[in-house]
Amino acid sequence: MPNWKPAVIVINSQQGDEASEQRIKGETWSKGSTLYVRYVEPEPGPTGGTTRATIKISQNELKIMRHGEVESEQTFQQGKRLPGFYRSPYTRFNLSTDTSRLNARLEGSGGVVAWEYDLWVHEEMTGHFVISLHIQEEV
Repeated sequence: MPNWKPAVIVINSQQGDEASEQRIKGETWSKGSTLYVRYVEPEPGPTGGTTRATIKISQNELKIMRHGEVESEQTFQQGKRLPGFYRSPYTRFNLSTDTSRLNARLEGSGGVVAWEYDLWVHEEMTGHFVISLHIQEEV
């Protein structure tokens, strides 16, 4: 049984001229050299439902899985374009992420991950994103 620990997660996102920061309470769990982070997304889904996000972080890969009203999966590996998907009550589509940078500095149940990628939907590039994720165990 995983030993989840309370954590504060700060997500910084930039797309073009738009930047945002979210501070979220969640949980972390460390298994070997892999860190898992999970939280309930602060914004309700399209019909007011909730979505739980789980992030799996290893040295060379980051995977974001969302379950609930919104279902999606995105995988990031530096130098690779990888498939994923997005589903909500109103739309569904396949996507892919082309990651140009992925750096993870993990320590215990926390750390910092930064990555940069192009998002592709229906074989069309729809955005360039720069993201950082700061995870700190609550004490």
